[in-house]
Amino acid sequence: MEKSYKEIMPQITTFIFDVDGVLTNGIVTVFPNGELIRQMNIKDGYALKTAVDSGYKVCIISGGTNENVRTRLEKLGLKDIYLGAHNKLEQFQEIVKKYDLNSENILYMGDDIPDYPVMEKVGLPCCPKDAAPEIQNVSIYISQKNGGKGCARDVIEQVLKVQGKWNGKFNAKYD
Repeated sequence: MEKSYKEIMPQITTFIFDVDGVLTNGIVTVFPNGELIRQMNIKDGYALKTAVDSGYKVCIISGGTNENVRTRLEKLGLKDIYLGAHNKLEQFQEIVKKYDLNSENILYMGDDIPDYPVMEKVGLPCCPKDAAPEIQNVSIYISQKNGGKGCARDVIEQVLKVQGKWNGKFNAKYD
């Protein structure tokens, strides 16, 4: 019998997120000069920073290549940011090897087909409410929040609460 997400959350030590469709709503605005602009939810940013400050490994594996995304995430304290990832399984395996991780202790949140191979390998595959049906089918936890609307905050807050590390009194600095 498969474990419920509430049974898995106590053993999570590492969070890995996709960007477009998870940390953003998946919509990009294309300016006349070709620049692509994404919106990120400030509540997700607070949760990412809180997880980093609480000692969790927080990583990004994204097919997108926008360096402004990297800059934003680095300001939140993230160090393992893989952009331009066309085979996300390679970056996932690199993270596992680099930190000698057990995949049972990893939460991965993705929203679309490129995330599927990694989601099959982790202890807690998660997705936003508006993820592709195939991703919802492989997810143990489906957030009630859409991508870019606080789904990362949702899963981070739940894990930290289960582990007694979230009390709403953090003083994380974030932008």
